[in-house]
Amino acid sequence: MKVEKSIRPQKGPQELFLSTPADVCIYGGAAGGGKSWSILYEPLRHVDTPGFNAVIFRRTMPQIMNTGSIWEASGNIYRDYPGAQPLKTPRPRWIFPSGAVVSFAHMEMEDTKYDWQGAEICLIEFDELTHFTEGQFFYMLSRNRSTCGIRPYVRATCNPDPDSFVAGLISWWIDPDTGYAIPERSGVLRYFVRLDNEILWGDTRQDVLEQGADADDIVSFTFIASSLFDNKILLEKNPTYLSNLKAMGLVDRERLLNGNWKIRPAAGLFFKRSQIGEIFTEVPKDLVAICRGWDLAATDKDEDDEAAFTAGVLMGRRENGRFVIIDVINRQLKAGDVRGTVLVTAKMDHAKYRWCRQRLPQDPGQAGKDQKASYMEMLAGFDVHMIPESGDKATRAEPMAAQWQHGMFDLVAGEWNETYLNQLESFPDSKWKDMVDASSSAFNEITLGMGFNIDNLL
Repeated sequence: MKVEKSIRPQKGPQELFLSTPADVCIYGGAAGGGKSWSILYEPLRHVDTPGFNAVIFRRTMPQIMNTGSIWEASGNIYRDYPGAQPLKTPRPRWIFPSGAVVSFAHMEMEDTKYDWQGAEICLIEFDELTHFTEGQFFYMLSRNRSTCGIRPYVRATCNPDPDSFVAGLISWWIDPDTGYAIPERSGVLRYFVRLDNEILWGDTRQDVLEQGADADDIVSFTFIASSLFDNKILLEKNPTYLSNLKAMGLVDRERLLNGNWKIRPAAGLFFKRSQIGEIFTEVPKDLVAICRGWDLAATDKDEDDEAAFTAGVLMGRRENGRFVIIDVINRQLKAGDVRGTVLVTAKMDHAKYRWCRQRLPQDPGQAGKDQKASYMEMLAGFDVHMIPESGDKATRAEPMAAQWQHGMFDLVAGEWNETYLNQLESFPDSKWKDMVDASSSAFNEITLGMGFNIDNLL
């Protein structure tokens, strides 16, 4: 390979990843370990070989093409290769002077894998393998074939996800008690064959043969753990990256900073009352932003004792950056009463705080559009933001939980305090999550930049 400037992997896990003889290697298990750079660099070892081809997969096209994406990153590496040409249509790809091609493709839907029926791909790479399904992964292994003289192989990167198929695939390399990678096993080869959707493992090829496998079906496999601390270049260029990871909530921090494959959202991991700063008897006068987030429900308790609650959480942000929970509404209501409660509450909030935003969730589809139009008409004259919620409740709660765990929240004393704190401490295992969802909504609205001015408040 001839390039105009020298580029090479960093010593340690990155170098090990780029030199392993495994047919399939999964790399990473934490954020910041240089994963994307590694799978971009990998094809350069073979681009002087006529007929060589590689495909790098992300789950969606925006993940490939957005600003800061893997396509943009590829230009930082491949443009220094003399004669390499980037093309964006019909599929993003780089063509090298030998005729070798490195393509980028997405596989958003499960059935998209069949678009590759009949394909022969020498090097298949998955960036963030936990975003893909087990069916997609193993189907693409059947497309891993080569006629260019280079043995076909697969490379993948990932962050921890205990509920993905990847967690089971690499379980031998992970401590079952701590969830962390076992250092002495990182890079060790094992062997498997997949028969009737069951994986048979062995420490040697012979171990797998003795379980009835055909020699040609046996795949060598390894997992190589890495973390931000292995990426000296990133730590030097962007020292705040480590601070950002440390500032995350416990679950995300354990996964992305420490590489924990076992941790899951559980009661007590998100919110603890002991992490509250102060309990105020009056609302602080130094608010710079204020919002009531809503979680809507529409069944009366008399109709259904199991009905969900309608919750509205009023949250403010102070001049010093701290957050304060000012008021909480939590009631089981009929549909009509929900609307009336929202309207009356908006009027009361506006009377106390001249500019208090109301953030409401929007249902999906046409029903949500009609719902939004109706609420916006009812709340005309108030500052209202109504948007569809995305992700599960635990994911939406993580940003607020990170600040809560760092002691950035205060409360105003009220009758609602005990019920509210009980639900937060039992989240996400508790049956009811409405007040947490409403809190997350208010927090996300405030922190996304509401454009408040102190003169508009109180």
